[in-house]
Amino acid sequence: MRELRIHGRGGQGSVTAAELIAVAAFAGGVYAQAFPAFGVERRGAPVQAFVRLSDETIRLRSQVYEPDYIIVQDSTLIRDVNVFAGMKPGGIAIVNTEKSGGYEAPEGVRIITIDATKIALEEIGLPITNTALMGAFAAATGEIDFSALEDAIRGRFEGKLADTNIRSAQRAFEMVKGGNA
Repeated sequence: MRELRIHGRGGQGSVTAAELIAVAAFAGGVYAQAFPAFGVERRGAPVQAFVRLSDETIRLRSQVYEPDYIIVQDSTLIRDVNVFAGMKPGGIAIVNTEKSGGYEAPEGVRIITIDATKIALEEIGLPITNTALMGAFAAATGEIDFSALEDAIRGRFEGKLADTNIRSAQRAFEMVKGGNA
């Protein structure tokens, strides 16, 4: 089983990201589970969402404490929350930031930084980074095919909103695949 923990703030689409990653994974033939965890339920408060992926039925129902992957939607969370807690060696952390590095992760964890906010502003017109970060996740991990992610986004959004979110995901995907993130 592979596990993903998404760190974000209320209103950034962490729960939607978890759901769409799970939908894309399921379309790719694996069992998937997505669920949120909330503390103070208000816009801007730290939130977490979780995804489990497995080739077998998933019976576990707890939060994800030892993730293989993390996505950090807001890099300011790193100073407030131990986002790297429990990460497995060999894991991948995707951080939305305009900085190219400077984050200390546990030994053996690869950090990928990408300016998902810039991509979202340019493609969607809003600083909602979840689809860009989903594209980065697909490229960095190979856990989901981009075509399945595109279908999941189209299943959630319609028309121009679907198109702009897919472009956002595609740009991030290509940046990570090309080693430019």
